[in-house]
Amino acid sequence: MADSAELVIGLVSISDRASQGVYRDEGIPALEDWFRQAISDPPWRTVTRLIPDERPVIEATLKELVDTAGCHLVLTTGGTGPAPRDVTPEATLAVADRELPGFGEQMRQVSLKFVPTAILSRQVAVIRRQALIINLPGQPKAIKETLEGLKDDTGKPVVHGIFAAVPYCIDLIGGPYIETHDTVCKAFRPKSAVRKNGKQ
Repeated sequence: MADSAELVIGLVSISDRASQGVYRDEGIPALEDWFRQAISDPPWRTVTRLIPDERPVIEATLKELVDTAGCHLVLTTGGTGPAPRDVTPEATLAVADRELPGFGEQMRQVSLKFVPTAILSRQVAVIRRQALIINLPGQPKAIKETLEGLKDDTGKPVVHGIFAAVPYCIDLIGGPYIETHDTVCKAFRPKSAVRKNGKQ
């Protein structure tokens, strides 16, 4: 075991209709399933929230997950398009200490391989205190694609997913040392940052 610290992951599904019970949320179950396949160490648990597209509610939820629940990583789904009710990026930036533009750029790069409308997505990623907050797409298929990236028939990455950079980012901001199953998503770290019992 690389680190005995528990990884706490906040999962926030942002949808007016799902939060009202009009339909079943699919984002959080898809993310939990993906993490079960992807993370090999350390032990982890999720803290989940299903909330409407209301900027004050989104801001308060992100603050609570980081400041009170102690999440190291917070992933949101939904509310990142150009529609008037899509305010997730604004809420995320409002609670940020620093922005990490590369995550949004790479998510759009992955999604553009499938649909031209990916250019309309406005996902952002930020650091708040010692936590990384990332806006993801709302659809389970797009969530998996942006996290894992695209691979050829041999399993070699063609376009890297964003999660490959997440463990090292968590290292840099003081969180637990995350290891992944390479067949799902290989975590990348500089050689100097790989721990002795971590994978090269």
